[in-house]
Amino acid sequence: MEVLYKSTRGNGETATASQAILQGLAADGGLYVPTAVPVLDVPVERLAEMHYREVAYEVMSRFFTDFTEEELKACIDRAYDAKFDTEEIAPVHEADGMYFLELFHGATIAFKDMALSILPHLMTTAARKNHENKEIVILTATSGDTGKAALAGFADVPGTKIVVFYPKDGVSPIQEKQMVTQKGANTHVVAIKGNFDDAQTGVKNIFNDPALADRFAKAGYRLSSANSINIGRLIPQVAYYVYGYAQLLKKGCLANEETLDVTVPTGNFGNILAAYYAKQMGVPIGRLICASNENKVLYDFFATGTYDRNREFILTSSPSMDILISSNLERLVYRIAGDSEEKNRELMRELSAGGTYTVTDEMREKLSDFYGGYATEEETARTIRNIYKKTGYVLDTHTAVAACVCQKYRDEKGNNTKNMVISTASPFKFTRSVMTAIDPIHEKLTDFEMIDELSRIAGVKVPQAIEEIRTAPVRHTTVAEAGRMAEAVEALLGM
Repeated sequence: MEVLYKSTRGNGETATASQAILQGLAADGGLYVPTAVPVLDVPVERLAEMHYREVAYEVMSRFFTDFTEEELKACIDRAYDAKFDTEEIAPVHEADGMYFLELFHGATIAFKDMALSILPHLMTTAARKNHENKEIVILTATSGDTGKAALAGFADVPGTKIVVFYPKDGVSPIQEKQMVTQKGANTHVVAIKGNFDDAQTGVKNIFNDPALADRFAKAGYRLSSANSINIGRLIPQVAYYVYGYAQLLKKGCLANEETLDVTVPTGNFGNILAAYYAKQMGVPIGRLICASNENKVLYDFFATGTYDRNREFILTSSPSMDILISSNLERLVYRIAGDSEEKNRELMRELSAGGTYTVTDEMREKLSDFYGGYATEEETARTIRNIYKKTGYVLDTHTAVAACVCQKYRDEKGNNTKNMVISTASPFKFTRSVMTAIDPIHEKLTDFEMIDELSRIAGVKVPQAIEEIRTAPVRHTTVAEAGRMAEAVEALLGM
């Protein structure tokens, strides 16, 4: 079955997978979605015996139908290799009655590695398939994790350059150090004066400016994105939900076809949307529990049917979720609108003009798969402390938000369905928040003293991603106003 892609704001025009990956954002400002979600016609007990690379192929080959088997397997083999510190790639750890799918064993110790390890290979393959001779310039906004993972993935990849924008005071010290020390002649990092939403809006504005696109084209550049607005980022994430379910079956934690709830710490909505696609492919996933921090715009959306970004932006200890404009939610809104580009365009115009929209009652009925919850800063810290004291297992702040919401959901619903919590980052990435939550006495330690103490109390070796930034020189110092991001890109490219 051939799967094509169309824009959530288009007029029915279709693109192949490679064209959609190369384009990133559709020309009309919409996001590419598959014309149909394919069924995963492989028995789950067979998937349970497969390596992660094999599961990834089974999933991605159903979506990326214009890639040959040889092309796709080559991309997968280059992505999921020794960059990961465990042969399992995404192991499952049981603690406190929950199953944590650990997605932080890649080069930058965050879940973004799961997709951004493969995106550069998908993109350069797509460029060859479509006879693209311009240099690809990746523009990416980050709330902390995407940036480093994208930089690491694209560093020194021939035919590409990458520019990452991050909010100057909106990421953790470790996240910032990881980005500003990034090596690679083709890598650029820009701190902006603003928050993540400002950075994300700025990137979208660059993509949506025809005159700017023309200037880049004349200079020999083609723009694309590594954010989860790119379908080449989103689809690889579907694979780890399939793999996680299959591994729980293999370990005897699930019976065949037993329903599994999934709890996902969510900011930009891409990670939980991948779980939604996995469920539509046929994986026996029950409720999709959307866990927010105090920037609870998604919680309010699921509770009321109204999306409203007109609120205070709160800086929290889980900065990768400090987001008020959840770009990937548009893909779900399009779906619950009956794949209506017209209805989706109407709602997105309302969001752009007034910062809010409300879905119809009929659309809300189609959200029954989802449950929204949130955790306060105090609850997040308490969850880290309690799970560590009970089990010795240390969560990062984002995973703690999810674990807290998972428990709230169970208590509220009286639900005993098994639950897989998506563990999106290593606690070493947010050491100060984690260590202070475990015991405030740690506050007086320096960042790297905390890292060593975390290693001691958790019995886990300090990841290489952290070791390598202890003494790494700062290589990127550019700072720009949020409204002048395009000028910053042109300057970095020497245009």
